Amino acid sequence: MSKQEQSDRSEGRSELPIERGFPVERVNEIAEKESHAKQWYRPIYTMHKWWARRPGCLFRTISMYSLLNEHTTVNDVAVYEPARNQQTERNRLNENDLVEAIGKVDMDDPELLWDFYPKDIRIKDKKILDPFMGGGTSLVEASRFDIDSVGVDLNPVAWFVTKKELDAGQTDIEELEDAFTQVKEDVAEEILQYYQTSCPNGEHNADVMYSLWVKELDCVACGHTVPLFTDYRIAAGRYENDDKYNVLCPDCGSIVLVDEWQKESSCTVCKYNFNPKDGNVTQGGYYNCPECGQKISVTEGVRESGSYDTRLYAIEYCCDHCEQQGKRKSECKGYKKAKQQDKNLFKKAKEEWNNRQDLNEFVPSQAISKGAKTVSSEIDGPDVFEHGYEKWIDMFNYRQLLCLSSLMKSISEIDNGNAQEYLLLAVSESLRYTNMMSFYNPEKNLVANIFKGNNFGPPQRPVENNVWGAKYGTGNFTKMWDMIIKGVEYAKHPTERRITPNGMKETPDFSQPIGKNTKIQQKDMRNIHSENEYDAVITDPPYYDNIIYSELSDYFYVWQKIILEDRYSGFSPEETPRAESIVTNPYYNKTAEDFEHEMGEVLDVINTALKDDGVLSFTYHHSSAESWGELLESLCDNNFEITATYPINSDLNKFISGEAVAFDIVIVARPTENRQPISWDSLRRRIVRTARETRTTLEENRELASGDIGVIEMGKCFQEYSKHHGEVYRAGNIMSASKVVDEIYGIIQDNDRGEQDVYRDLLQEQEPTYDALNKHLKRSDASEKQMKEMQLFRTDGNDFVLCQWDDEKRQAYVQDTVEESDGNLTNLDKAHFLRYRFEQGKSVGDYLERWNEDELQALCEGLAEMADDETYLKMIGVEMSLSEFNDG
Repeated sequence: MSKQEQSDRSEGRSELPIERGFPVERVNEIAEKESHAKQWYRPIYTMHKWWARRPGCLFRTISMYSLLNEHTTVNDVAVYEPARNQQTERNRLNENDLVEAIGKVDMDDPELLWDFYPKDIRIKDKKILDPFMGGGTSLVEASRFDIDSVGVDLNPVAWFVTKKELDAGQTDIEELEDAFTQVKEDVAEEILQYYQTSCPNGEHNADVMYSLWVKELDCVACGHTVPLFTDYRIAAGRYENDDKYNVLCPDCGSIVLVDEWQKESSCTVCKYNFNPKDGNVTQGGYYNCPECGQKISVTEGVRESGSYDTRLYAIEYCCDHCEQQGKRKSECKGYKKAKQQDKNLFKKAKEEWNNRQDLNEFVPSQAISKGAKTVSSEIDGPDVFEHGYEKWIDMFNYRQLLCLSSLMKSISEIDNGNAQEYLLLAVSESLRYTNMMSFYNPEKNLVANIFKGNNFGPPQRPVENNVWGAKYGTGNFTKMWDMIIKGVEYAKHPTERRITPNGMKETPDFSQPIGKNTKIQQKDMRNIHSENEYDAVITDPPYYDNIIYSELSDYFYVWQKIILEDRYSGFSPEETPRAESIVTNPYYNKTAEDFEHEMGEVLDVINTALKDDGVLSFTYHHSSAESWGELLESLCDNNFEITATYPINSDLNKFISGEAVAFDIVIVARPTENRQPISWDSLRRRIVRTARETRTTLEENRELASGDIGVIEMGKCFQEYSKHHGEVYRAGNIMSASKVVDEIYGIIQDNDRGEQDVYRDLLQEQEPTYDALNKHLKRSDASEKQMKEMQLFRTDGNDFVLCQWDDEKRQAYVQDTVEESDGNLTNLDKAHFLRYRFEQGKSVGDYLERWNEDELQALCEGLAEMADDETYLKMIGVEMSLSEFNDG
């Protein structure tokens, strides 16, 4: 695209609310709560796992502040009260109020538009694209504004999860319940028979919630079987025993209560004395044989033995019979030693699985692919192959395979395709907790999900969930189904929550369901061929090697494929796409340079797809000045200008002190205008002034932490730079984006704007005045007294005089300072001194050699630019005209 085309494209572009201000405080106070309680705030996002989901409230606000602009009229929007579906009544906010609020959004106060956050707003004739839709948050939130939305993702699991979120608003819940009832009648009893145990309180059975297993290896030295316990904790005590701890006796295997699990204890059954914190496995993955003292790594032990055994040692149960009898809670739900009948029940399930050849097609047959998440690498430590895992089914025991395959077979026989897919989604989500790769969290008394660490870390003490589910417990099929139903109900009638002076307030149901006017595609976004089509691109793009979704999502994919491969082409391959994934992955030799190149391709596609006045609003995970520079350069190289940045619910107190931090931000960028050359000296002063004014404004008017202000400052500084990307010269050289970012970091951290800066700011004004001086002084570290002493200005009666290099008093001050062995010479003093000698025909070479500083040359370049006076270039040895210099 030519510079003329760039300029034409941005001419007359309307400024968006999100560029002028963003209600960071309001969004973050909701986001913090929503992130920890999605099931209450936005249950649609709990229907299935997707990684690194941003809060829905964030994307709702981004959409609202990006899709409205100063040209929006009352005919472009509709405002409804939730649950009313009629024009807003008298004394309530209406379309006129909305249009007025749009124009009043600014950095000082962005919250007039925020008043419409809980309203049912419709925005006409707008279209957005999310080229990395992931779990679909941006599309879900955009659809609530009744706009056209298009989503793209390479990953078929992400595509399927998003599809069911968007389908939910048009789904008949009664049809879902009918399908669930059919599956329940078909297999629930068959599955639950394998999750029964004798109740410790009488001659009846209780339901198994969780079965606790431990891996065992034979000692390579003496052959003794070593259980791989890191410690002997079972779980914290509950109810009347909440001040105690359930522990396992390593001698008799009983579950007993102790006062503290990290101190010497005695088993109340066999009287064995032990310290529950002392297991056989130490930090670093080594086990100690209690028989001979041999110490060896677990992975080496697996290699020596060929595999490991697992032993069922404890059960968490709940008893409906005892509950109906009115027994104490601690008797109705608790822990017990696994007895022989429990082991026999597992053996029965194993035999049934081996005999049911008809069920093999309902479990995945694929081998686990090697990659950065499955083989030990610089990305992740755990190596599943070193622990004996080769196929996906190796992550499950025989009972789980029997019950899961029975469930999958029953679901495959459901005639209603939409209901079948929701049932499949519930099974897939339950796999986070139904496997032998999860462990039991003893502090919270529940199973941890397999992706707690976003990897495949094989536990020494796996926990087996009840596949169908008991009355209590989490992560099982019926609990996940309940979450599906809640998600669908929310999609049909979504609500909004907002913090008020009286606490959190939930709106009535919105009449606009989720998912209308949306289209999604499973493909590489680089195959998007749209031109000048979208008003906004709102997305959460990949970030280097932050999370390698493709490898992790294979865990879900191989199960979803069983039912979906003949229905959707994206589920035909054996695994999710690898080569096309835009990510740093050392296992596939995909480097950071590859990622940066591919992100450049992405930004080019986005720029082409956007309308002339379109906007790119995206979230970004930042961790270093280097990554900032790479992002800024990539955006600018692809004809974008950053216009704002905002922090997302982060603790950024370290930012201003210059310490390394990692946080999430919102970045706003627009197709760029024609870029003009500028000296670093001039740009630096603009950046310093912008940073200072931004910080002052925010500190005076907003309730933001210092680090949050730093992020917004950064965006404003980036905006100044991106107007001149590739055209910023310093000491005769073009500055790179990464170098500018380093300088901006220093400017924001130091926040220093002295006498030289104020003088040069005044020099750029057509007719500088004393009032202008005071204005600049208020937002600087300079003092009027010092500037007077330096003879940088004077007043003659009512006239304000800004002293130039040839001013007699100014030159006298400079000459005296130089004669004092340079004294406290500033670069401005040096430049004025050199200019005087140059004009007098005197040599400046000795002084240039003595003052050989890039900062001095940069300042002279800036003076030449500001005064349109190329003499400042000639005196430092630059033999070209100012226009030639600017052209590089």
